[in-house]
Amino acid sequence: MPESWVNLAEPIGSDLHVELSGPGSRRAVLIRALRDAVREGRLAPGTRLPPYRSLAADLGLARNTVADAYAELVAEGWLTARQGSGTRVAAGTSAAGAPPRRARRPAPARPAAPAHNLRQGTPDAASFPRTAWLAAARRALGAAPNEAFGPGDPRGRTELRQALADYLARARGVRTDPERIVVCSGFAHGLRLLFGGARGAGGGVLRGPFAVESYGLGFHREILEDSGVRTVPLGLDEQGARVEELAGGLRVRGVLLTPAHQFPTGGPLRAARRAAVVDWARTGGGVVLEDDYDGEFRYDREPVGALQGLDPERVVYLGSVSKSLSPAVRLGWMVLPEHLVDGVLAAKGEREAWASVLDQLTLADFIASGQYDRHIRRMRQRYRSRRDRIVTALAEHAPHIAATGIAAGLHAVLRLPPGTEASAVKAASWQGIALDGLAAFRHPRATMPAGDGLVVGYSTPAEHAYGAAVEALLRALPPADDLSVDGSSVDGSSVDGLSVEGK
Repeated sequence: MPESWVNLAEPIGSDLHVELSGPGSRRAVLIRALRDAVREGRLAPGTRLPPYRSLAADLGLARNTVADAYAELVAEGWLTARQGSGTRVAAGTSAAGAPPRRARRPAPARPAAPAHNLRQGTPDAASFPRTAWLAAARRALGAAPNEAFGPGDPRGRTELRQALADYLARARGVRTDPERIVVCSGFAHGLRLLFGGARGAGGGVLRGPFAVESYGLGFHREILEDSGVRTVPLGLDEQGARVEELAGGLRVRGVLLTPAHQFPTGGPLRAARRAAVVDWARTGGGVVLEDDYDGEFRYDREPVGALQGLDPERVVYLGSVSKSLSPAVRLGWMVLPEHLVDGVLAAKGEREAWASVLDQLTLADFIASGQYDRHIRRMRQRYRSRRDRIVTALAEHAPHIAATGIAAGLHAVLRLPPGTEASAVKAASWQGIALDGLAAFRHPRATMPAGDGLVVGYSTPAEHAYGAAVEALLRALPPADDLSVDGSSVDGSSVDGLSVEGK
């Protein structure tokens, strides 16, 4: 490779001689050249290096190559990176040679306190309906019978179970009555009650093995595994989970699905497959667990009804307020087939030990008064606007990258060219962004990868900070001419047929 001169960004304003020569990949050659510049004193401690995009342009390298080189030198201790301060030569380095001594396990490149939280799963905390919630609490406490302040019923308060039965039937097409609803503290608690808790304590009413979607939340799989339940991954495509694999020799007793909005890839389970998985459960005596984690939030059409409505005796419906209201309100629910109710109640115990009775009474009033519907409609508009802003920004500034899946939920998946996911996550950390790549959600035994992508949660940032978060995200994305970490061209077509639906 030829020698190159780099003009450092302000406030340095001087030239840097970087000799790109010798064996190895472009990334390795650049790392070696920058190390030599520090060793030889041409880059003194505290010297600010140019942004990786500027250095890439000056040297004719791929941006991800430079970002990876910077990250490696930060991990080794030659450089430091702080939000707002840029990348600098670490204090303590000298012409004598080595960087300052540090722990063998390098610190992660991601800043400890990111400026922009774009991780999935958390609603806009500032939008919690404080005034309406307080009014509901006052009404609920004023109307509560004296016995409500005694030991709690493990089923949950009858007021909440009645309100949930009415709401879920109307809004999600769930077929049930209050006697088949058991209140819990959230989805994870519901799983532990069904499968017997940590390491199979209590036995559980369900047994494994269980099929799960090949991409999903790892801690849900861990709950099953800790309960002694082996999980088997199901493939995904544009039709949703490949439920036909259940009849193809998997030998599982049940399946856990996110049919309204597959997490995290974003597609729905299509009608034919919804019918097929219910038929499989009926024929073989299996059970379907339906995680309806954000079923109310669909933006391009009316939400699809719950899978449970097809067969209430074969489908366990689980929901919570962690996405619709706040994870701080520790309330969820299970709508159970009749034959599972007694077993779940036995697992829960004689008294309510998890879900606050006062919060149950408040949520019951909040739903019955119509405030919950009004809050959902308000948040649906807000989250749709935020998703649309990402889609519009991509179309204008990064048209080679698309937000895939249906227009729904609190997150979007940005499809990336193959081979660029790890570098894009790393580049995001340099921009002060906390987010995850698709690979973070892949089942360890999944055989068919869903391709490269970023899982971008658009619900968490405050409204006034959202524009800056989107701009930082755009800076972290690989450009159209940077299709791999080493600069080589790749095919940027979509993987597994997962494509854009809606806006």
